[in-house]
Amino acid sequence: LADAWARRLGRAAPAATAMARPCLNRLRQDGFLPLRHAADDAAFPFGLIALLSEPGQDFTGGEFVMTEQRPRQQSRPMVLPLQRGDAAVIAVAHRPVHGANGDYRATLRHAVSRVRSGERVGLSLPLDGLSAPP
Repeated sequence: LADAWARRLGRAAPAATAMARPCLNRLRQDGFLPLRHAADDAAFPFGLIALLSEPGQDFTGGEFVMTEQRPRQQSRPMVLPLQRGDAAVIAVAHRPVHGANGDYRATLRHAVSRVRSGERVGLSLPLDGLSAPP
């Protein structure tokens, strides 16, 4: 899929690089993660996120939020309703979108909204293609 996206965007196939370290995020009351995305266009386009605590029981707030910025259009927000143990593979920077004049690049950013109470524990794991079976 990463190679297909690269072709659609007219870019070189993503190179296997040293995988960034997994990140365990512990957010307590009023903690949040601001909108961010991978800045390196050559980076592998996917990451895995997982929620390790139970919404409504361990914490309130702390929703996983993504925005998609499309050329000459308003950004589109999306909330991914994760439960404890849920994981999702997300685009970490850009994805191709088919438009009237062919494919174009949509920029994706992700964040965690403010935790209103308790503690939210999540995991971010950058994927880089190295772990794929031969």
